[in-house]
Amino acid sequence: MEMPGELGRVLVIIPTYNERDNIERITGRVREAVPSVDVLIVDDASPDGTGEVADAMAGEDPQIAVLHRQGKDGLGPAYIAGFRWAAERGYDVMVEMDADGSHQPEELPRLLSALEDADLVIGARWVPGGRVENWPRRREALSRGANTYARLMLGIPLHDATGGYRAFRAATLEKIGLDEVDSRGYCFQIDLALRALREGLRVVEIPITFVERVHGTSKMSRDVMAEAAMRITQWGMTDRVEKFRGPR
Repeated sequence: MEMPGELGRVLVIIPTYNERDNIERITGRVREAVPSVDVLIVDDASPDGTGEVADAMAGEDPQIAVLHRQGKDGLGPAYIAGFRWAAERGYDVMVEMDADGSHQPEELPRLLSALEDADLVIGARWVPGGRVENWPRRREALSRGANTYARLMLGIPLHDATGGYRAFRAATLEKIGLDEVDSRGYCFQIDLALRALREGLRVVEIPITFVERVHGTSKMSRDVMAEAAMRITQWGMTDRVEKFRGPR
């Protein structure tokens, strides 16, 4: 299944850090699922040689490019670097995708089709039809709880605001003000979705199947979770204070 032509040029951005065992496989699946899209691998100086593997792929396929960064600096800054790279080259759509295979490239056509009537499409686990594979109950409960907390604290209609498989129109990223985003971990995803909603943009969730990685180790940590909890609370409290004060 090919992407709709009306969307224009599409770039799939894949951040990497120590994903040598995954990056060739996931990139190949993207190119097979939607042959017309380009792929940008954003590597944070992976010590396992991921960047070198990516360079070799780019040397063989003109639709693959690599952006090398100086060191590990978090998910948010990696995506922002990718967004800016894409904007400079005139891409119309930017897609976020994990390198570890948890996001199924075969579902990419569905995200792109949904973007025809939206400004941001989120591949969601916690909506009807969405699901996860190979997760322990504790991790599922943690993710569901975090998204429920975000929905209630921020007053947003999303069920999977932390979901990292998503497609943006370039115009959406222009409107939400990337220069003001300083979130680094998974709360980066909540931050961008919240900004889009506050701009009155159309944000749509579609169900996906999220598959736990087979190779490598997860980048989730206590620091990442703590940052997300702190920022959600901060954003929610700020909204409440501003509503209490009313218009000036």
